[in-house]
Amino acid sequence: MCVADDVFVLGLDNHNHKLLKDLPDASQYRFHPLLTIEELQYGEQIPLRELLEKAQTQLENFDGSVDAIIGFWDFPVSTMVPILCRRLGGLTCASLDAVVKCEHKYWSRLEQQQVIDEYPAFGLVDPARDIDPPEGVNYPLWVKPVKSSSSALAFGVSNTGEFRDALEQIRPRIGRIGAPFEVVLEHLDLPDLIAEIGGQACVAEESVSGRQLTIEGYRYHGQTTIYGVVESITYPDSPSFLRFQYPASVPDQVCDRMADVAARVLEQVELNNTTFNIEFFWDEASDTLRVLEVNPRHSQSHAELFEQVDGAPNHQGMLRLALGRDPDMPRRAGPYPLSAKWFLRHWNDGVVRREPTDDEVTALERELDGVTIDLLAHQGDRLSALTSQDSYSYKIANIYTAAGNEQQLTAKFERCAQTLSFEFDQSPSSRMHSRVRPRRQRRPPQEEP
Repeated sequence: MCVADDVFVLGLDNHNHKLLKDLPDASQYRFHPLLTIEELQYGEQIPLRELLEKAQTQLENFDGSVDAIIGFWDFPVSTMVPILCRRLGGLTCASLDAVVKCEHKYWSRLEQQQVIDEYPAFGLVDPARDIDPPEGVNYPLWVKPVKSSSSALAFGVSNTGEFRDALEQIRPRIGRIGAPFEVVLEHLDLPDLIAEIGGQACVAEESVSGRQLTIEGYRYHGQTTIYGVVESITYPDSPSFLRFQYPASVPDQVCDRMADVAARVLEQVELNNTTFNIEFFWDEASDTLRVLEVNPRHSQSHAELFEQVDGAPNHQGMLRLALGRDPDMPRRAGPYPLSAKWFLRHWNDGVVRREPTDDEVTALERELDGVTIDLLAHQGDRLSALTSQDSYSYKIANIYTAAGNEQQLTAKFERCAQTLSFEFDQSPSSRMHSRVRPRRQRRPPQEEP
């Protein structure tokens, strides 16, 4: 009889636990939660040292074999996995050095600069002292911390006043992730420049435009494999995402070029034994590509999309790699040819007075095949206090739809958006206009948890 592998999952939530249990070979694994997502990402501070010690103690006290440690969330999970794997000894994962070379936005650009030309003009910003962008980086541009999550504190600016306003908003908040990220940096033998910069600097990058595409793949035995391309589509006249759609309708030659860029960058940083996603802008008119972000893990936001279209969530690749096995990702074996994750948003701050009931959500999911609804904002929540929000809007629900074509895909979302009944007590003093105002340009990649 086959013995199941014991797999510990950092921040295991109900939605992703269900996806893991739906894997074609799920009977071969026992999944154990390792810390909660609330502990890892929802507090005012991220006590990384304490979290590492608590997780290590749980693993060492486990009465059995710890066969793998996995996690599909952004910081701190993405960096805790290699640290814990190293502490436990003998567990397969990417090296912490390679992970941080991808996640430190400025260091990542320096590494990219060594092997590719497909990146925007960029430069370092000291949020405590600088009042102008670095030389050679022109407006319009984006300014963001060298480490953040879900595009928090990323601002698109078009003049000096907006640049300085963005830094004023970044300064008091950069430490929430920047300080624990510096704890991660302590585990590495850093180049002098990166050691001097630390984790609480910013990077400025010239804005680029076009279709935003994310390639997903994995590195196994030093080889790069791409298994899908997802398109990210924004709301009209806003930089906030409307949906992720899979598969993207992109010419094969563009996919091949993205795959080549990915292979060169990942070989440069020596990333291995992990899934990854890399976000690009493709300008169809000029046929140019630009790398937006390199993430040393797959996107859990895309998991259900791959399940509906290909027959297994992208978690399969992560899981099998952590056990030292070939990911063997299926292709086009799912029940639908097209799928999407939609973001239902509210554009002003406020307190949720009413959320859709469980019965209302269940009724919609039964009415519409291929639809799953996850509510993010609940009665009594203040929207500005919710985690994982971008700088321009508030996500109140994730809506997954799958269909035979894009028209059906959109119709299912619109039916959900019209039916889901949220009510808010508005907060006039905390409207989104207190932030840097959005412009009609694409946002930087979202590290969606």
